[in-house]
Amino acid sequence: MSTPLPKLDEQTLDSALRPSSWADYVGQDKIKENIQVIITAAKQRSQSPDHLLFYGNSGLGKTTLAYLVANEMGKKIKSTSGPALERAGDLAAILTNLSEGDVLFLDEIHRINKTIEEYLYPALEEYKLNLILGKGPMARTMELKLPKFTLIGATTRPGLLSAPLRNRFGATFQLNFYNLEDIKKIIERSGRLLNIKMEPEAVKAIAERSRFTPRVANRLVKRVRDFAQVQNAEIITEKIAKHALDSLEVDLMGLEPSDRNILLALIEKFNGGPVGLQSLAAAAMEEEETILDIYEPYLMQCGLLERTPKGRVATALAYNHLGLGHLRKQSGLF
Repeated sequence: MSTPLPKLDEQTLDSALRPSSWADYVGQDKIKENIQVIITAAKQRSQSPDHLLFYGNSGLGKTTLAYLVANEMGKKIKSTSGPALERAGDLAAILTNLSEGDVLFLDEIHRINKTIEEYLYPALEEYKLNLILGKGPMARTMELKLPKFTLIGATTRPGLLSAPLRNRFGATFQLNFYNLEDIKKIIERSGRLLNIKMEPEAVKAIAERSRFTPRVANRLVKRVRDFAQVQNAEIITEKIAKHALDSLEVDLMGLEPSDRNILLALIEKFNGGPVGLQSLAAAAMEEEETILDIYEPYLMQCGLLERTPKGRVATALAYNHLGLGHLRKQSGLF
């Protein structure tokens, strides 16, 4: 039974809801099984596990898996991100402060500076760092020996990783969207930790609109809790949950205003497509990377958007979901 959490601020609360053991980590069963084999084998050899790469959409549990690996190994974990490593000195400061067997978690690894990437290669293979000191004829190389560590990289864009960097990982795992039953278990666990009572129908209502993503599910649980608290409700009923979700403009498929805005731009301004990403981003007033990383994977998963060689296309389901079937008939599509 999970122990309810004390009163925490929002950011601390997000960390507290993160599973701290394999038993609490719901879903991604095959990945968990394979990682546990890698860790067990490494322990038996008294070695650090191979470097690991996790990729998948945002909020699916890549960071959580990294922390579980460190916890299972009984080692510390240090976290940073690709964009944060601007100079070789930044990388050196982090690597030289690691202890033997520690885990370094590098989020958004696809955004790492190419110069930093070159320094990272010998660190990953030979556990040494070759720094160039000075410039011109006076320049010299200094070799720093590093403790053996495990790098865990996380990315939403594996295609942007260079082949040399990708090949230095001992195992690569893709995290997929969760199924409804697993999301319900995650919501129930979060409810216990937050010390809130929810009817099974309320749990299902939240799960169905959670985009099959744990981070989104936990965010919706907290917002539904707010609505219940304002109404002085001791138990979150299906009615309260649906009222809260409707007020937040999260529809029955989990689409939020930004998702619908992208589909509407595609349908109303480009006759359903095909249209290039740059044009769609400009019409929807979103960044191209935001569409690629945040919105498009789920829209494609739901069958609302297709990516073709000529560009993005809205499906018949998208027209019907938005109540724009008449535009589909007028266009002569489908």
